[in-house]
Amino acid sequence: MKINKYGTLFIIPTPIGNIYDITYRSVQVLQKIDYIAAENYNKIKKILNKFNINKPIISFHQHNEIQNTKIIFHKIKKKKNIALVSDAGTPTINDPGFHLIRECHKKKIKIIPLPGACAAITALSASGIPSNKFCFEGFLPSKEIQRKKALNLLKYEKRTIIFYEAPHRIIHSLQNIIEEFGKKKKIVLARELTKSWESIIFDTVENILYKYKNNQSICKGEIVLILSGYKNKKKKIISKKIQYTISVLKLFLPKNKIAVIISKIYNIKKNYIYKYLIDKIK
Repeated sequence: MKINKYGTLFIIPTPIGNIYDITYRSVQVLQKIDYIAAENYNKIKKILNKFNINKPIISFHQHNEIQNTKIIFHKIKKKKNIALVSDAGTPTINDPGFHLIRECHKKKIKIIPLPGACAAITALSASGIPSNKFCFEGFLPSKEIQRKKALNLLKYEKRTIIFYEAPHRIIHSLQNIIEEFGKKKKIVLARELTKSWESIIFDTVENILYKYKNNQSICKGEIVLILSGYKNKKKKIISKKIQYTISVLKLFLPKNKIAVIISKIYNIKKNYIYKYLIDKIK
C-alpha cells in the first residue's frame, strides 16, 4: 500500500445482498487499513467477521457526517488510512460521503475508489431497457405532492430513468407513475438483488401494479425501478383530406409548388410535404 504525506481515504463498495459479492481487493484493503468509517455498524461487522478482519469502526451516517469528517481528517493527517463504507453498495451513491470526499479534495488528501456492487447498475444491466444513456434520480420523494412533481419533471426525459424505492411506498409510487407516464409505460422492477429470492420483472407499470396490489407479501425488500425514456411518436399528419388535396394539385402543378400550397393551407412544414411527395407520389 503506497504511503503518502498523509493517510489515504479508500472508498470501498460492500455487497448489496450476497456477502460473497465483495471483491478480493476490497477484502485485502480492509485487512490493511487503520480505521473503517461505516454507515451501519452491524452490517460492516458482519462482513468483517466473515473474513476474519478486526478493525476499529468510526460511525459515519447522514446525521453525523459533517461532525465525524473532522475526526477522520485528524486521523488521516497522522498518516492513518481510512476505508469509507456505506450500508450496502458503493459509498456516496445515495449514501453519506459527499461532504467527506469534497473536503478531501480541498485538502489534497488522496482518494482511492474501488469498483464493486451498486444496485442501480446491477438492475440496469439486467433490465432489457436501453442502458447507453440513463439518469439516476435516487429515492422518489416520500410525500405524494412532491413525488408527482418530481415525476412530472421527468415526463419527457429521453434517457432511461433509475429510481430507488422503499417497499412501503411502492404501490403509491407505481400509481403516481401511471398518472404521469401512462399505464402502458414499460418499466423494470428489481427487488432484493443478489439474494436467493431476488425478483426482476419487466412489464407495463399497469401490470406490475396489479401484481403488487394482489400479492402484498412481495412488497418487501429494497427496490430499484427502471423506466424507459420518452419517445417522440411521430403522428401521421398526412390526413386523407390532405392526400385528396394533393391528388388534385398534382394534376396541374409540380411537386415543389404543391409543397408550398399545402404548407400554407394546412400549416405544415414545406420540407416535410416535399419529402412526402418525393417518397409517395410517382
